[in-house]
Amino acid sequence: MTEDEPRQDPELSRNGPRSSLDERLRAAKQAEAKRTGIAKPDANYRLGMCVLGELIGAPFGGAVIGLVLDRWLGTKPWLLLALLFLGFCVGIRNVIRISKMPMGPGPGTS
Repeated sequence: MTEDEPRQDPELSRNGPRSSLDERLRAAKQAEAKRTGIAKPDANYRLGMCVLGELIGAPFGGAVIGLVLDRWLGTKPWLLLALLFLGFCVGIRNVIRISKMPMGPGPGTS
């Protein structure tokens, strides 16, 4: 071996330095999250946001599609009202389906 070739320590694995860096980075992120008080939302919060999205998104989507079809077909308020009502029904059905799913651990539990 010449002096210009880089030498590698045979005891270091290929991912040794990288895994060490990943571990230190993960630990630093956790320490920063504890210091700033930023925590991941728990499963119940995410479930609530999903329900809210269904209750807002489905009627809004129905209203937009109904409005576009009303303008295209010339049936002014009827398709808008029908698809808005259908959107409410779909949103309620999805909320019922979501509520049948098992809930995650509550806040403050480990």
